[in-house]
Amino acid sequence: MSAIPISSSYASTFSYSAAHALPFFFARNNYSTRINLHPPVFCQLQSETEKPLTRRCSPFLESSLLSGNGGVASNEWKAVPDIWRSSAEKYGDKIALVDPYHDPPSTMTYKQLEDAILDFAEGLRVIGVRPNEKLALFADNSCRWLVADQGMMACGAINVVRGSRSSIEELLQIYNHSESVALAVDNPEMLNRIAKLFYLKASMRFIILLWGEKSGLVSEGDKEVPVFTFTEVIHLGQESRRVLFDSLDTRKHYMYEAIKSDDIATLVYTSGTTGNPKGVMLTHQNLLHQIKNLGDIVPAEVGDRFLSMLPSWHAYERACEYFIFSCGVEQVYTTVRNLKEDLGHYQPHYLISVPLVYETLYSGIQKQISTSSLVRKLVALTFIRVSLRYMECKRIYEGKCLTKDQKPPSYLHSILDWLWARVVATILFPVHLLAKILVYRKIHSAIGISKAGVSGGGSLSSHVDRFFEAIGVNVQNGYGLTETSPVIAARRLSYNVIGSVGHPIKHTEFKVVDSETDEVLPPGSKGILKVRGPQLMKGYYKNPSATNQVLDRDGWLNTGDIGWIVPHHSTGRSRNSSGVIVVDGRAKDTIVLSTGENVEPGELEEAAMRSSLIHQIVVIGQDKRRLGAVIVPNKEEVLKAARESSIIDSNSSDASQEKVTSLIYKELRTW
Repeated sequence: MSAIPISSSYASTFSYSAAHALPFFFARNNYSTRINLHPPVFCQLQSETEKPLTRRCSPFLESSLLSGNGGVASNEWKAVPDIWRSSAEKYGDKIALVDPYHDPPSTMTYKQLEDAILDFAEGLRVIGVRPNEKLALFADNSCRWLVADQGMMACGAINVVRGSRSSIEELLQIYNHSESVALAVDNPEMLNRIAKLFYLKASMRFIILLWGEKSGLVSEGDKEVPVFTFTEVIHLGQESRRVLFDSLDTRKHYMYEAIKSDDIATLVYTSGTTGNPKGVMLTHQNLLHQIKNLGDIVPAEVGDRFLSMLPSWHAYERACEYFIFSCGVEQVYTTVRNLKEDLGHYQPHYLISVPLVYETLYSGIQKQISTSSLVRKLVALTFIRVSLRYMECKRIYEGKCLTKDQKPPSYLHSILDWLWARVVATILFPVHLLAKILVYRKIHSAIGISKAGVSGGGSLSSHVDRFFEAIGVNVQNGYGLTETSPVIAARRLSYNVIGSVGHPIKHTEFKVVDSETDEVLPPGSKGILKVRGPQLMKGYYKNPSATNQVLDRDGWLNTGDIGWIVPHHSTGRSRNSSGVIVVDGRAKDTIVLSTGENVEPGELEEAAMRSSLIHQIVVIGQDKRRLGAVIVPNKEEVLKAARESSIIDSNSSDASQEKVTSLIYKELRTW
């Protein structure tokens, strides 16, 4: 068999000896009756009466195939992969992504990315993937994850996603529960780790390695399960597409149908809102809602640079990636280890991440200040205190404060309050401006993020939120769940109300209900947050009872979170905060002491986390008389504090548990 010609412009990105792909496949795959690479082969294998193969296509991405062969094409997005045709047409030769830390390092334009997705989708069809089959994608963030994810969707399959660091047992449970038929993994190392259990307890039609070569596999495994590399799938797809477009007879052997908006695009396994892991069914429509509406939150422009480090399979990172690629931006993949260096090197316009990353940046800045000379330290801390006070006054006179009061303040009180805040802010402004020139400019240069950092996936500590506001780094806090695809509310740059998660995004409704009676509560009242909108999941896979627990007949989803909505005021400190959502924590996190007192642990945990000595804390005490806590100390800071307090010798590198506990108690009393 002759070698497959590499005609695609991105072939150099996926360097590979093409001559081995097809022979390998025919030798090892027992699904060869479905192959349609060459018309003569197809005609020999398909009888006159055999039903034609169904070819499901993304209606805009592959509209030329659908419209000319009996399928229903579309001139607008109906499925997630449709975005790639639009992006390729608008931004073709612009850089779409840079992936510097994989081997080989990759840089791809928008046109190359579209071609790669189409080739991967076609390669999957060649090796026997049929519409609606489920394919497990267990891998971490990379350009090849994106191609595989979108290729699976583009061929009408449903991908089942998880990261490579999950336990083998968890991955096996997800694979079997989802009824996946094949597996794509990160690299040979991961396959070596899970192979024994998967070959024994899972039914796999084939396996794909996104990175690395088959030579890195420890054993051959099950001879009946062929293993393909990413580049083999790509080249199978390239050749099949060439034959398909060159031969009208070949195209006639298929039945063409378009992917529908309400078709399931992916299964994302999560703990959900009620406990055990569940497969969240997200449709193309769910994800397209995010792609079409996140621009109100992040006004990305062509050429903006984003830094990506979160797991791609996480709904938050995933929806944001789809959105930003529809805007013509450049995404640079980084890692936790390289984040600090890459922030300075790439100077991203935006960073989309979780609260922990912003807390880490905050701690790093504070540590750098604390280790400076005495004079520099005092100057920096004074500047920060002044800026914090200045921004507090600015929020007051701009009407961007939070209040639960349903009755607005009097007009006279509002005027006096506004005047006082304006005067104080005017006095502090010169010092704040000087701080920007002398201190904050250096911080900005080190962390980049020239437009905004977007925080989601957890609660952003208020002191971290206020700190970045004070030094002039915009941080937009958002809120959502995997079940909501995920974003349902977020702070806009024009209404960046500190302490809130912002207004609902378009087409999204919120209400607050009493946890006991389910009665709708007025704005300002705390209760269970419920949400309704087009981004809500189709349900939990094979689990209707769990679906019915969180989704009611009217389409409202119980988030399981406690929160409230800021009342509408036309005057006063909160006049521009009306309708923003405030999330106070998980309903099931509420601790009820034996005294009958209800305690929200999140507030205590957040306060304790302000201590540099505390790395992590979980407040406990359900049904007890008083509260307790499980604490992970920050070892370096504890030792430093112990030496400064003369609790241990200056040369000591360890402290007893009793001494550490004493220091921690002192910190808890302080904060």
